[in-house]
Amino acid sequence: MFSYLRKAGILGINRRVGEFILPYNPRKHFPKVDDKILTYIMAKQYKIAQPDIYFTVSTAGQLKTIQRRLEKLESFVIKPSRGAMGNGILLINSVTKNEGADSDHELVFDTSRGDMNLKDVKYHISDILSGMYSLSGQPDQVIIQEKLSIHPTLGEYAYKGIPDIRVIVFKGYPVMAMIRLPTKSSRGRANLHQGAVGCGINLKTGQITGAVCQDKWITNHPDTGHILEDLVIPFWDEVLELSSRCYEITSMGYIGVDLVLDENAGPLLLEINARPGLSIQIANKAGLKPRLDYIKLLSEEIPIPEKIKLIKQGVLF
Repeated sequence: MFSYLRKAGILGINRRVGEFILPYNPRKHFPKVDDKILTYIMAKQYKIAQPDIYFTVSTAGQLKTIQRRLEKLESFVIKPSRGAMGNGILLINSVTKNEGADSDHELVFDTSRGDMNLKDVKYHISDILSGMYSLSGQPDQVIIQEKLSIHPTLGEYAYKGIPDIRVIVFKGYPVMAMIRLPTKSSRGRANLHQGAVGCGINLKTGQITGAVCQDKWITNHPDTGHILEDLVIPFWDEVLELSSRCYEITSMGYIGVDLVLDENAGPLLLEINARPGLSIQIANKAGLKPRLDYIKLLSEEIPIPEKIKLIKQGVLF
């Protein structure tokens, strides 16, 4: 596998940092994307579609009154504002009242980790506040966010969780994309390091071109059995447009944009990464380096629709 990628122009860590992150991503802009609350505020100003944030928790004192806020929600997601790789994310599928129970057990939460009571949920929120899941280990804030439903087209290709799409954007040009499909091994998370499937995507059509899981090429989803190359990503034009627009709002030239698909709303922004990983090259059986080198020569001033048109016409690569 890896000898093939070397011949394909794989981009390594040192070159990624030295040639693309340092020159194109001014460090002063990193907080915009490292902090999901700041990203949400910024994206909202630019009318970028994204899941709603119901409220945030920034101090332990807010836990005293959190019950009355949570019991009003049917489902939601708890996540750290400065987390990474999906760590610390807790999905709440439903909330029910256990009448007559004491305050800690009055609410029962059906979660991605099984049934939890209010005390359990508060502990998890406290862990996030303490910085247990933050990038720097520093105290963090907690996001209580809208829980999305999986797009029906993707439902046959995922185990329990919701797939997400990663698009590498350079100077506003989408240069490579993959979709991460949850598996039983990944415990329903769209995390390649935990066993999710990574599928390369044809930038012109949105169709899957190949797939890898735990460093092995595969043709079928390990749990659902569906043929992965039969999948065509819905709303593909909108996915490319939203991804490219994130270049304009961040003032950063080299980013990874993570999205999810909603059946009605289409693509929604999850987060933006200033240091996107390199495993996308394995999923696509292609190296980033030749594509990035070509785009280095192109103007950043071309309007987003023109950039996408060039990509879809196959003019660049």
